[in-house]
Amino acid sequence: MDDALLKNCTLFAGLTAKELRDNLSIVPQHIQCYEKDEIIFRFMENAETIGIILKGEVDSVKPFPNGKEVNVTVRHPGDLIGPAAVFSAQHQYPCDLRAKKPTTIMMFHKKDILHLMQKDLRILENFTRELATATYLLQERLELLSYSGIAQKIAHYLLMQSRKNETTRIRIPESISHWASLMNVSRPSLHRELHALETKGIITYQTPFISIENAATLRDMLQK
Repeated sequence: MDDALLKNCTLFAGLTAKELRDNLSIVPQHIQCYEKDEIIFRFMENAETIGIILKGEVDSVKPFPNGKEVNVTVRHPGDLIGPAAVFSAQHQYPCDLRAKKPTTIMMFHKKDILHLMQKDLRILENFTRELATATYLLQERLELLSYSGIAQKIAHYLLMQSRKNETTRIRIPESISHWASLMNVSRPSLHRELHALETKGIITYQTPFISIENAATLRDMLQK
């Protein structure tokens, strides 16, 4: 395994290349490759495996009985997939996890992750931080989805990113289509609302950036 593929992994943050190799040598793992749109973990499937994304991207998608889907998160190289499900009392994956593009994942069994955490407390700390961060991001996601209007969702996202990154110039996530999916709205509807906000002088939109021109108005939109 090329150490470079794991150097940005949240689970192994702070470990040297030698420490990383030594840790991996004591537990079994395997590399799995997936094509675009292939299911990695299926909704309600028994959860016993945790993955580390080495290449590609993974969508976490919540299916509903009426056929609709909500995009919950997107995970990138270095991120873990499945940790909360594996260590939950339910032991089931709460969403479909599927490859957003050709993706390579290193898979571990639950007992082997536990072995690594017992051997090196830094791995335990990293794992705990990963779960805490995922929980925090999910709360942000739920807040975003709580707004019914598209303009409100745009306002919330822009203000949240502005506060987090301390800038009024916000880069859209990957593409308009992807951003629309994250906010659970259609791409044409998102385009219309962005154009309306720009016409009113509230934002300036020049792909791939949106500049906030009137933050006070965005905040007022969230109170309606």
